[in-house]
Amino acid sequence: MARELVWTGFMSLDGVMDSPGGESEGHDGGGWVFDVEFSEEAYSLKSEELEDTAALMFGRRSYEAFAPIWPGSEDHAAYKEIPKYVVSSTLGEDALVDGWGPITVLRSTEDVAALKEQDGGGIFIHGSPTLGLRLAEAGLIDRYNLLVFPVLLGAGKSVFPRTDPGKQKLRLRDADSYANGVAKLVYEVVR
Repeated sequence: MARELVWTGFMSLDGVMDSPGGESEGHDGGGWVFDVEFSEEAYSLKSEELEDTAALMFGRRSYEAFAPIWPGSEDHAAYKEIPKYVVSSTLGEDALVDGWGPITVLRSTEDVAALKEQDGGGIFIHGSPTLGLRLAEAGLIDRYNLLVFPVLLGAGKSVFPRTDPGKQKLRLRDADSYANGVAKLVYEVVR
């Protein structure tokens, strides 16, 4: 049975997931997650994901952003020892951090497809919009775990194709909304 590949992340109402943490991430409207009143309940999806996460996957840029922080983060301690995969044609093995469990570099979309065919549980991609888009276009994403924030950004990276890839049907698996305007939407890709 193929492993489930899940893209999970924060997104604006207009589908932008670029720079939720700050302008330093590249988008002029960066930091939009922190413009919305914090509600622990709205972030419950992140703790729910822990039960299903058997591995993490990152694109190179997201890996380089998370790798200095997550290994020592108390909030991400449950992820410390699980396998991690970085999809990059340029990242060298010497750039991998120590003390963060097993990390494997995958060089292509085909490597990701082969990994999905192996035994094991769910593989979760946090952020990594360029990787998410590439894998979505290749038909490899099985589920989207979205926290949609009440903001319109107008431009920026999206995990969804902006060209005409043909219709992709989704099935709503779970949904909720919170007092701060954030909506949880969990969609399964229908094949």
